[in-house]
Amino acid sequence: MPKNLRPVKGMNMEGVIARWYARNTVANRHAFRAEAVRYAARLPDGASVLEIAPGPGYLAIELAKLGNFRIAGIDYSHTFVDICRANAKAAGAAAEFRQGDAAHLPFEDGSFDFVVCRAAFKNFGDPVGALNEMHRVLRPAGAAVIVDMRKDASNRAIAQEVATMNQGWFNAMMTRGALRSLRGRAYSRADFERMIAQTPFGADIREDGIGFEITLTKPGSA
Repeated sequence: MPKNLRPVKGMNMEGVIARWYARNTVANRHAFRAEAVRYAARLPDGASVLEIAPGPGYLAIELAKLGNFRIAGIDYSHTFVDICRANAKAAGAAAEFRQGDAAHLPFEDGSFDFVVCRAAFKNFGDPVGALNEMHRVLRPAGAAVIVDMRKDASNRAIAQEVATMNQGWFNAMMTRGALRSLRGRAYSRADFERMIAQTPFGADIREDGIGFEITLTKPGSA
């Protein structure tokens, strides 16, 4: 990583802020479950899965409960790693979580069949470095999915998205404000195309709600 880049943009999600986020998003557990079901359907038995920046770990834990998968997660926040481990233990889910940087993943080359990064990519200090690390740790013919906000998401679209999250009025207000603020860090389609072009990935970029769902594929063995 270039020396002028921090691992994450803005404030670190630690302590009270991380715990508020965990409490605020648990009501949307059904959405994490539905997303996990969709990903599990594409994975072979025994697949290795990495979630980058899992936050409280809800998606990774739901995936761990759905099949014979090896689940790992890495987050820059020490607090989130502690929350992930506690949540996995409470759920009886076999998932390993550790602290680390998306642009310097502590895994061997070709360790995973599938990588997912949800609602966090815009916060990475070295996004191209993170993409190249995803490519490195994937096995040949593996895939990564990035789900994140679009820079052109309107205030109305943000409000409609938050309305689906089963939050009380105060938390919904806070979430709308947070998303509007985070939109400043979000990327456009052209931004993603430019960054992906600096990697060996093939990509499919689709609009989904207020964001993109980007599927990145690593070529198979030569």
